[in-house]
Amino acid sequence: MDIEESELGKSILNDIVKNAEIARDEQVPICQDTGFSVFFVRMGQDLRLVGGDFNDAFNEGVRQGYAEGYLRKSIVSDPLERKNTGDNTPCIINLEIVPGDKLEIQCAPKGGGSENMSEVRMLKPSDGVEGLKDFVVERVEKSGGNPCPPVIVGVGVGGTFDKCAQLAKKALLREVGSTHPSSYYAELEKELLQLVNKTGVGPQGLGGRVTALAVHIEAHPCHIASFPVAVNMQCHAARHKSIVL
Repeated sequence: MDIEESELGKSILNDIVKNAEIARDEQVPICQDTGFSVFFVRMGQDLRLVGGDFNDAFNEGVRQGYAEGYLRKSIVSDPLERKNTGDNTPCIINLEIVPGDKLEIQCAPKGGGSENMSEVRMLKPSDGVEGLKDFVVERVEKSGGNPCPPVIVGVGVGGTFDKCAQLAKKALLREVGSTHPSSYYAELEKELLQLVNKTGVGPQGLGGRVTALAVHIEAHPCHIASFPVAVNMQCHAARHKSIVL
């Protein structure tokens, strides 16, 4: 709030804070778009699940949660036929097998407006870090007010075409204000946030300094001929919930 110079931007940020407080106090959705249910699951290799179907269990949880919470159902069964499934299923499950015997589940309901502003780009290795910076800033600037800024920018670097997109979404799970464990990427995140906030997009795209609240990066090894980079946009309503079983 302190760094926003635009009076309109300050007013919008105040409204966003009030909206969040109302949602918290009255236990109502912070936004009418209650999202596509995306899960990141870390399952211990020593854990054994008995009975039932793993995917069905997640979908049943989503079905009950959206019905009992009176949340908007936003999923269509086919991208061309556009028929609503009526219960917000199926969900998306990103499963990772890890050492141990625990089941860690992170849920991130993802809104469509910010998701639509996301992009994967296969850069050339010679584009280097400057190419990455240019792409991230360009993606935010072109998005304007569509992802409901101030946004959180998830950046995936490396892997393959599909892997870097997953990394960009995983990057959004980090707590806003947290620091990357690598000092190199921590500095790069800080620089990217400054560059993004210099675009002038501002709150709700109506001008100002606060375009993004954070830039988070996840990196992975990649092929010598490739330099994939993905940007996954998240609106200010960054809803996450985690549990370890």
